[in-house]
Amino acid sequence: MYLRTVHAESRIPALRDLIRSYPLGVLTTAIPSSTEPFIQATHIPWLLDVQDESSETELGVLRGHLARQNPHSKVMIESVSSSSNNNNNNATNTNVLEQDVLVLFTATPSHYVTPQFYTETKPSTGKVVPTWNYAAVQAYGKARIYYDSKSDETSHFLTRQITDLTNHTEISIMDYTGQNGRPDQWNVTDAPDRYIELLKKNIIGIEISIDKLQGKFKMSQEMSKGDRDGVVQGFATLESDVARAVSEVVQERSEMREAAKR
Repeated sequence: MYLRTVHAESRIPALRDLIRSYPLGVLTTAIPSSTEPFIQATHIPWLLDVQDESSETELGVLRGHLARQNPHSKVMIESVSSSSNNNNNNATNTNVLEQDVLVLFTATPSHYVTPQFYTETKPSTGKVVPTWNYAAVQAYGKARIYYDSKSDETSHFLTRQITDLTNHTEISIMDYTGQNGRPDQWNVTDAPDRYIELLKKNIIGIEISIDKLQGKFKMSQEMSKGDRDGVVQGFATLESDVARAVSEVVQERSEMREAAKR
């Protein structure tokens, strides 16, 4: 990730918040395979576990799951199985991928920025070009794969995973709380037990211990105060929820930059 100082977000809690607000991340691996591409990418909704929410430094652990029939799953299973067999047939199989993995999270409010919004620089010099405003987090770490459908450990992991993910997305994403006129959330237990057990056999789990988090909010901070104000106003006048959301983030980041100067 290219991180200019003006765009870099170094506050770990802010990066954790972005992951939780936009949990659909792109799992990316680079694993040698005789049958599949070296680089694989899959969109997966993730959970982020943190032991101490008040910590300013804890990176956390990501949990997700993939379809067993996904070629990406097959490559990862093949890799951890081969690694275990090559190391020692009697050794404890940790099912941890040798290669680091990357998960990319991108905030939904993103937008093309027209030079027409730069109301200070465009009229005076014309030295402006289009760009794109966005916010993103990259999480790097080691991945453990839960793929043995006959293992109690895998079963317990997947039960916890799908239950916690359902609760997070139903409540935090959908706002289904059963309060203030909102619908009650859907629960995994609403589906038949045998149906859920069958589905569990068709997915694998993945748990990533994060060892590096990088984040950026590229929201016009590099521009002058006048141009930032123009971007805020320009997006605010567009008749779309995304544009208005970007306007709010640009305003927030502009205020943060001004406060940093004091």
